[in-house]
Amino acid sequence: MAYWYRRVFVLAIPLILSNMTQPLLSTVDTVLSGHLPGAAALGGVAMGGIFFNGVFWTFGFLRMGTTGLVAQAYGARDTHALRLHLVRAMLIAFLIGSVILVLQGPLIAGAIALLGASAEVRANALLYCHIRIWSAPAALASYVILGDLLGRQRARTALALQAAINVVNVAVALVLVLRLHWGVAGIATATLVADWTGCLLGLLLTRHTVARGTAPLEWHEIAHAPSLRHLFALNRDILLRTAGLVLAYAWFTRTGARAGDAVLAANAVLMNLHLLASYGLDGFANATEALVGEAIGAQRRADFHAVLRASTTASFLVAGTMALVYLVCGHALIGLYTNQAGVGTLAVQFLPWVVALPVVSVWGFQLDGVFIGATRARDLRNSMLLSVGVFLLLAVGFERFIGNHGLWAAFCLFNAMRGLTLGMRLKRLEQAFAKPAPVS
Repeated sequence: MAYWYRRVFVLAIPLILSNMTQPLLSTVDTVLSGHLPGAAALGGVAMGGIFFNGVFWTFGFLRMGTTGLVAQAYGARDTHALRLHLVRAMLIAFLIGSVILVLQGPLIAGAIALLGASAEVRANALLYCHIRIWSAPAALASYVILGDLLGRQRARTALALQAAINVVNVAVALVLVLRLHWGVAGIATATLVADWTGCLLGLLLTRHTVARGTAPLEWHEIAHAPSLRHLFALNRDILLRTAGLVLAYAWFTRTGARAGDAVLAANAVLMNLHLLASYGLDGFANATEALVGEAIGAQRRADFHAVLRASTTASFLVAGTMALVYLVCGHALIGLYTNQAGVGTLAVQFLPWVVALPVVSVWGFQLDGVFIGATRARDLRNSMLLSVGVFLLLAVGFERFIGNHGLWAAFCLFNAMRGLTLGMRLKRLEQAFAKPAPVS
């Protein structure tokens, strides 16, 4: 059993660090724009960041679907299928990126108008978006590259790639903004350069995967109709699952906003603490995706159970540690996020919910990894949509009677429901070891 704990941690730790590097791109943009004259630059860059986070997160299925398919091919030692999965996903990523470029005018204008802001902030947001939008194909292709690296359990390479993107972003931004005084345009250009640099580096890292083998890939294999139908169904269901998750977070934010600016700000501080814990839980979930996919691809039932035990124990250890940290240091952490007394006082009132959240939500994160690795996207979709439906009903009812405490209670139950509904489907994964691998 120690062997599997070691494999889980060897994969998870670089992935946790990689997850934590991703917000640095937007952090660099925020810091630099915050030092430009006037508040409109900061507001415009922040609004542009919200737009791109929404667009790119929508297509997160490119990473998750690729990880599951590649991990299963890796476990089956099917190099040809592994190559096909990577090429198909890459073509879809570049196709979606190209469509975004074609539709960029109405897409950007509509989103910025919907977010609402002053004319000067909108002007900066439009400038930022119209420059950075040209990174869309690269950013989406990078999702596929990351999925391929995770599926082949190259976690340290994924970490190095994320670190390189951030180094390039910081270096180019410092030159363009501080030396050449490009302002918001320089910030957007730096992120554009960083995204394309990461994409090109990733393509270099994966070129051996595509070139591996004696026979070149044939177009009729890449365009194999049953395989494409399977891929599109997988991606569709993961997309719907992600849309449900976005809806839950959006409803939480909207309901908090209706309670007033102080409650909205307090909830934002506490949600940041929850997201910080999520980086750790996500790292173990990502490791689980790769190891479960390998076990299913290799048809090793004993390995599947060993991975499940080891990764679950490790995840609960992290969740319990985070809960303890928030219990002991929560007041101090809130003070780091805000120096506004009213907001801090409110945040302390609702802190117990955030203390409970890591332990409550750990099953949802962990089983997400199991089902992604098994490419059971329909189960992920159904679980998420059911959990979101329950959350919306509880949020409306609880908030009406006990205010913001009710909203947090509903959010905790939403995360518990994600784990419960997937746990009820866990036994059905045994069937994956009795079926042949999906056609490639």
